[in-house]
Amino acid sequence: MKNNITQLIEAARAVCGDFPLAEDFSAGGVGAAIRTVSGKVYTGICIDLACGLGFCAEIAAIAEMLKARETHIAQIVAVSGSRILPPCGRCRETMAQIDFRNLDAEVILDVSRIVSLRQLLPEHWLMIDSSLSE
Repeated sequence: MKNNITQLIEAARAVCGDFPLAEDFSAGGVGAAIRTVSGKVYTGICIDLACGLGFCAEIAAIAEMLKARETHIAQIVAVSGSRILPPCGRCRETMAQIDFRNLDAEVILDVSRIVSLRQLLPEHWLMIDSSLSE
């Protein structure tokens, strides 16, 4: 299990590497990797632009996953240099809304600290709604 986590972190680091765009903008400062329940790994990088026009590395990885018609995330991690970063609120919501089963996805916060997306979204409407249908 720990080996799988290390491999996912390394996949995110492999695509990470800040490079300049036009003006004072950049891309690649954060890399993300997703392992789906099928075992496939998808990666993405962030794009940092003005006025919130950019997007997070997790969103880029999710887009790659969706292109392959997969929606169910087993694990996700985002890195910047040597740091592992938690997903922002937008990324958390995106994961939850594309497939409610992602509430049980493992979010890697450190090699030895993994939490479910459900723990990061403790009062999410999808949890309430899905519990009503059971």
